[in-house]
Amino acid sequence: MQHLRVEIEPSILSADFARLGEAAKEAEAAGVSGIQIDVMDGRFVPNINFGPGVVAALRPLVNITLDVHLMIIEPERYLETFAKAGADRIIVHQEASIHLHRALESINELGVEAGVTLNPGTSPTAIEEVLELADMVQVMGVNPGFGGQKFIHNQLEKIRYIKKMLDEQGIDIPIALDGGLDMTTAPLVVEAGATVLVAGSSVYNTKDSVANNVRALLQSIGS
Repeated sequence: MQHLRVEIEPSILSADFARLGEAAKEAEAAGVSGIQIDVMDGRFVPNINFGPGVVAALRPLVNITLDVHLMIIEPERYLETFAKAGADRIIVHQEASIHLHRALESINELGVEAGVTLNPGTSPTAIEEVLELADMVQVMGVNPGFGGQKFIHNQLEKIRYIKKMLDEQGIDIPIALDGGLDMTTAPLVVEAGATVLVAGSSVYNTKDSVANNVRALLQSIGS
């Protein structure tokens, strides 16, 4: 297994919605560098949840990265809103943005890091022409929209392919894997080349503490 600096990024989609502030603080206390906030519109994915108000509410509570994952159609319409709310990185879906190159440029112009993500059924070649504009590439390990799904194992090969594309273009940015992560799948994902693990249920939906769950995931990959 590669000995890389791997970061766990808890997804508060799996946290108790009645205590999101406490969930964010627990993640920060566990030593993570950021949390992911999933934004769903009920159209791109079959669920509805957080908006910019949640980002704005969490921003003053923690000093870690707020990674806003837009699972919405026409994400271009809301980039400035989420940037102003306090997002440190905005991730858009290749499948949701008609003008992906322009969307990533717009995020960069807002002074926010830009991320691009792919659904399980999308070829990694779909983002080959925009890698130079991205600060992170995210691979979905599950179909987006709900937490607690089982990991789709053929996404490991997608991670490897993206790593190869980045190396060929001389681009050094992290690859994230979002969804289906636990102590069994995390080592496989890291071995494939991902260094940011976006974990929801395995961090928040257990009887153990957030800190212990983060520690267990890191231990599973030898960190």
